[in-house]
Amino acid sequence: MASANSYKLRCSIPGHEMDVRGLASAAFPEGAFVSVSRDRTGRVWVPNSSPDKGFTEMHCMSGHSNFVSCVCIIAPSETYPRGLIATGGNDNNICVFTMDQPQPLFTLKGHKNTVCTLSSGKFGTLLSGSWDTTAKVWLNEKCMMTLEGHTAAVWAVVILPEQGLMLSGSADKTIRLWKAGRCEKTFTGHEDCVRGLAVISNAEFFSCSNDASIRRWLVDTGECAQVYYSHTNYIYSMAVFPNSEDFISTGEDRSLRIWRQGDCTQTIRLPAQSVWCCCILPNGDIAVGASDGIIRVFTEAEDRMASVEDLQAFEDELSKATIDPKLGDLGDIKMEDLPGREHLDEPGNRDGQTRLIKDGQKVEAYQWSVSDGRWMKIGDVVGGSNQQSSKSVMYEGKEYDYVFTIDVNEGGPSMKLPYNVSEDPWLTAHNFLQKNDLSPMFLDQVANFIIENTKGHVVGPAQPAGGDPLTVYLYFLNVVLSLYMAGGARYIPGGADDKPGFGADPFTGTISLRQTATNIYFPKTDGVTFEQANGTQIIAKLKELNGGAPQEHKLSEDNLESLEMLLVAACEPVSSKPPPTLQQINLLWKAAHWPEDIVFPVLDIMRLAVRHPLVNESLCGEAEGVQLCNHLLSLMRPEGRPANQMLALRTLCNCFSGRHGRALLMAQRETVLSRAADLATVCNKNIHIALATLVLNYAGCLHSQPDLEAKAQCLSVASRALETVQDKEAVFRLLVSLGTTVASDQTARDLARSLGVNSQISKYSSVSDPSKVAECCQLVLKELQ
Repeated sequence: MASANSYKLRCSIPGHEMDVRGLASAAFPEGAFVSVSRDRTGRVWVPNSSPDKGFTEMHCMSGHSNFVSCVCIIAPSETYPRGLIATGGNDNNICVFTMDQPQPLFTLKGHKNTVCTLSSGKFGTLLSGSWDTTAKVWLNEKCMMTLEGHTAAVWAVVILPEQGLMLSGSADKTIRLWKAGRCEKTFTGHEDCVRGLAVISNAEFFSCSNDASIRRWLVDTGECAQVYYSHTNYIYSMAVFPNSEDFISTGEDRSLRIWRQGDCTQTIRLPAQSVWCCCILPNGDIAVGASDGIIRVFTEAEDRMASVEDLQAFEDELSKATIDPKLGDLGDIKMEDLPGREHLDEPGNRDGQTRLIKDGQKVEAYQWSVSDGRWMKIGDVVGGSNQQSSKSVMYEGKEYDYVFTIDVNEGGPSMKLPYNVSEDPWLTAHNFLQKNDLSPMFLDQVANFIIENTKGHVVGPAQPAGGDPLTVYLYFLNVVLSLYMAGGARYIPGGADDKPGFGADPFTGTISLRQTATNIYFPKTDGVTFEQANGTQIIAKLKELNGGAPQEHKLSEDNLESLEMLLVAACEPVSSKPPPTLQQINLLWKAAHWPEDIVFPVLDIMRLAVRHPLVNESLCGEAEGVQLCNHLLSLMRPEGRPANQMLALRTLCNCFSGRHGRALLMAQRETVLSRAADLATVCNKNIHIALATLVLNYAGCLHSQPDLEAKAQCLSVASRALETVQDKEAVFRLLVSLGTTVASDQTARDLARSLGVNSQISKYSSVSDPSKVAECCQLVLKELQ
């Protein structure tokens, strides 16, 4: 924890040629840190040996084709004992470097716009955020999942230290909490873009925003516990002292602020407009990066403070800065009726307090320093700014040097034209006209307008053009299972206690094989199907409902007989009965489009029939398969009928029994698993067992394949389902699917650990009824060690 001493300058490091946009304390060597800049480089800085209090550049990295926005350290591992350095850039890429090579070890591609934030977690997990409105989870050079839901640029991400939780902050003013790829909670309260996040503990975190506030949040409840005010402009970055609730922040008001016990106890002004980033070094020193390209390190240790001469030089540099009141660095101020220099004889009330005084024709700004007991000049105030400011304009959640208002047609609506000064004005004009469906005849007029209004203003490398698409999430209602009765006898679609019919324990529960030294549970690579049925009840219910069916759906006696023959052929050994005919299969497909309140007996026939090779090929083939899949997914809507949801899930499970069905479901995997996962919230054990079986079948098909993204989805869906599923059989099958997914795959194991699967399933390791749940859980936990 930081002490009550005041921070003073330790050193200034003028290594970068442009804005320093990101800083991170390095894992190696001791006391080192990494910086990244708009000059397209990353640099590693190591402390000089005493008595020199500065830093020396040890390593320079290049690999981005445009400016570098952010940096984080990937913790040391057996493969990389010095750790790795990850950087995100305006070229949409993430470059990962070692400590001894200037070029990237590998590059992660997948984002569609600037990567502006990075965070690393356990086992090499990397979380990135981008202007493309998404965050992505990476592991071992692969994108494992994409977190979608924000409607504007994702400016901040962080991985919580435990529980597999992740946070993202966005220009849409919200913060989202993610678990296993799903948004668990949305935090609202900020009035502008969320720019930074910092973890206090598993239970709390900070956020900072363009609204000039810092907020403290409770993870479990989503409640904002406290709001902190002191900054007078955008707040760009934060860092928390280790094992402490004290923190630091930087922003567009040219300041670094130190916060202790909830109060801003020290304000350090810098001679640069934008203080973009900060990090806390292991010894408690603070490094900050700013728009003048200089890194400054501050310390509270007297033996590391700069010399008296260097401290005076820093103060002199600060006093010569030019302050434009329009930028808001000093808050809301009135230029008229300012006092004279005698006003500085009165002490200030708090550290960082500012005063403006008149000195002849000049207006000067001073800041009160508690540690020095005096007013320090922090610059001259000018009425209008002729100086170049690096302050960016926000538009649609992104930074631009300018956002022009263009009126193309008199009396028509105005249009916004965002522009960065290093872009080609003609290309920008061309893209603007295309986006707004305007005539090319305006090209010269718009381009010349840009040139005329940005004369003499040069900032840096071009930023690529790109859209900011919105991602729409659908939210569904939960439903409760309704019962279907056949006269005085109850017909339960598929059989309430239907068990998969591939034989022995652990899935049927009929044979006890308890050999704890041998893993009899996973990997489970052969498909699990739902085969038990009462054909007589199914046909009786079909005929009953057919009697009241709408005329356009009513089946003739011949058609009913054909479906009965199809059911018999599907339930009996293939060799003992005539095989299903194409006419019967087409009839089944037609009947499957009955109204949703009466279609369930037809679905029951379909889930049995699809196991037959001929039916599997016909319904799941290349031409018809997508139609079948879409129809079943439509019946699985969370607001749909539970009987249809269950039978659609069971039909999908049974499709895995044939080659064509497996190929279809693997091709449609992302959509099918996404829709199926939504059914975990439906309160019905048979739906949960069918859902768990579907995940298990996917895990079995993927076991020997190197498709890490697909395995990541299986892990995510299984993990999400375990949050709500209570039935022990469903829990067991989800545990088997987890074991099958991670078995013999180190990357999948690492991802499962990073998602917090260990802690999530540990509660099942002592379940006694049935004991197979505990045994399987223990084996999965052993696999994840």
